[in-house]
Amino acid sequence: MVNAMKNFKYIWALGLIVTLVLIIVPIVIFTSPGENKIVDDPWAGVPLHVPHTDHSDIIQGPFETGSDVTKACLECHEEAGSQVMATAHWTWESQPYNLEGRDGPITVGKKNTINNFCIGIQGNWEGCTSCHAGYGWDDANFDFSNQENIDCLVCHDNSGIYVKGKAGYPVEGVDLLTAAQSVAMPTRENCGGCHFNGGGGNAVKHGDLDETLYFPPSNVDIHMGEHDFLCTDCHQAEDHNIKGRSISVSLDNENQVYCTDCHNENLHQDERINTHIASVACQTCHIPAAATRDETKMYWDWSTAGSDEIEESVHTYLKIKGSFVYEGNFKPTYGWYNGTASRYIIGDTMDPSQITSINSPKGDIHDASAKIWPFKVHLANQPYDAINHILLQPVTYGEGGFWHEFDWGQALQLGSDIIGLEYSGEYNFAETQMFWPTTHMVRPAEDALSCDHCHGPEGRMDWQALGYYGDPIDWGGRFRSNSYQP
Repeated sequence: MVNAMKNFKYIWALGLIVTLVLIIVPIVIFTSPGENKIVDDPWAGVPLHVPHTDHSDIIQGPFETGSDVTKACLECHEEAGSQVMATAHWTWESQPYNLEGRDGPITVGKKNTINNFCIGIQGNWEGCTSCHAGYGWDDANFDFSNQENIDCLVCHDNSGIYVKGKAGYPVEGVDLLTAAQSVAMPTRENCGGCHFNGGGGNAVKHGDLDETLYFPPSNVDIHMGEHDFLCTDCHQAEDHNIKGRSISVSLDNENQVYCTDCHNENLHQDERINTHIASVACQTCHIPAAATRDETKMYWDWSTAGSDEIEESVHTYLKIKGSFVYEGNFKPTYGWYNGTASRYIIGDTMDPSQITSINSPKGDIHDASAKIWPFKVHLANQPYDAINHILLQPVTYGEGGFWHEFDWGQALQLGSDIIGLEYSGEYNFAETQMFWPTTHMVRPAEDALSCDHCHGPEGRMDWQALGYYGDPIDWGGRFRSNSYQP
């Protein structure tokens, strides 16, 4: 009996030792100096794709209008209406902000800003709001407080047959009952229907968002291609408020999407790469080129619009819009960016002899919150008041608009009257630029930039323009004077 007890204690002690060895040794091995101490599990940040409730037996119809569908949705989803109406997808306008140099709080958004693509929506509502998440925004008096004006189907239709037209109404012939019975979580087709076609067509605006992303190969987008991500896996929503900020219309950096929402900052085995993260955005290395499949618009010259002498082609000239330059598989422009941007506000004076920047990224080498980001920079030649030196927003769509009358003077007067700008009656064209961060179409890790792509005599970075004396490998740390002294 005594020997049995001794044997039991011996076996128990030996088992304890073996167990401790099995636990402790891997910890020592995998947390040794220079190695990551945090396990990178990006899937922990990705929402589960749970089966959606089948609505085919719940929704009966019939439906005459899109608003009829919305009323049926709100019978069960009672809070959805008020939630949607609190989002930028509905208001197309920010909350009021106090900006430096302004007399009082202002708002910005697609609703009331100038851009250098189709220029602006005011007076052009019926055409522009085909991508609004609502029905009937055809003038300045649209009722944003009426929940029945919300379009639930534009985000939740999974039938593939739902199409919006003028003022956001469903086009004639759409089977609203079939669309309503198909509702589920938004697909890439739902989001891409508007966001892949911003600026007037596929791939026009962003350079990293186009119809390639409906079904991309993994070498175009590793997340959507290899892992079959939905847009909402990164742009997650709470109470219909979808994560994300656009530099074209936002004044803050709140509610943003970050790579580190899923990825550990110290995930690289080479610590030299990890040190770059303090100064270099993930996208800079992992999106080495933009518009890799579908070319994107890089230049838009409105001054040539209206001519019958130029042959029309979708990528070079359209009479209603002017001349274009498209480019594909291009190297981005690199600059410091802290997540916010300066803003050209309607009525601001400009210098027509200089390029007017509509949304310059904020941040520089001295800004600890800024990182080097890749951008598409879109240039345009657009109308301005030759006497008052302000950018003008024409009416292009509908009665009296430029696309119908090809009369710039009339189109600019109509737009100025709607906005409340004083128009001198004399116009000309001046160059502008807009910045678009390249943040989609992340390539596989093996296609990321390597050291030689940025450093060395053939590197792609303009180090002096970024504020360095020269290549940081030769000149040292980040916080150097931005006045280069040879």
